Amino acid sequence: MAKYYCSSTDIKSTWDHVVSAFWQRYPNPFSTHVLTEDVVYREVTADHRLLSRRLLMKTNRLPHWAEQFFPGGISRSVYIVEDSIVDPVSRSLTTYTWNLNHATLMSVEERCVFQESAEQPATTQLKREAWISSSIYGFSKPIQEFGLARFKSNQVKATKGLEYALSNLQGEAPQRLLRDTVKDASQKAKEAAKTLASAAAGPQKPRQYVWQ
Repeated sequence: MAKYYCSSTDIKSTWDHVVSAFWQRYPNPFSTHVLTEDVVYREVTADHRLLSRRLLMKTNRLPHWAEQFFPGGISRSVYIVEDSIVDPVSRSLTTYTWNLNHATLMSVEERCVFQESAEQPATTQLKREAWISSSIYGFSKPIQEFGLARFKSNQVKATKGLEYALSNLQGEAPQRLLRDTVKDASQKAKEAAKTLASAAAGPQKPRQYVWQ
């Protein structure tokens, strides 16, 4: 059975600012374990929702006792897929992430919802959920416990990284920032579509998780 984690927090910033800062989190001094980020798919729908899929590469430091489950010479880097939806009508940003490799040792799936607060002005509510599992027979429980502790530690860094990005946006008009973000995303989506259309194998839309 997977280990489940859930938390909620209030971000003292407008939703427009939070969404704009979300795309500008990396690099930051609190997330040096995030090595690369690449947009692999992006689309602005007819109802103005922004759909994105990004691939991130992060370092993966293991405890000594876990080394026996990790084949020698294999990459310690972890590839993370991040699906997201920006919905300007409902004023929400939903993300869903999961690791592509090393999933037998430990699989971490995370869902975050950034929602504009209806009760508190200039506040964004963040609900974070995570499911951590392992397929290593006889050791799944300690691996899940380790994964949960690592996840909580990384979320502290993620929060500080977002706050760092928000601090760099101080003084900027939030609605203009969001408009420019969507406009830039739309242009990149068109460029990506041209590239996919010219691929010899023919373009295929990625599996949809959050987007469904």
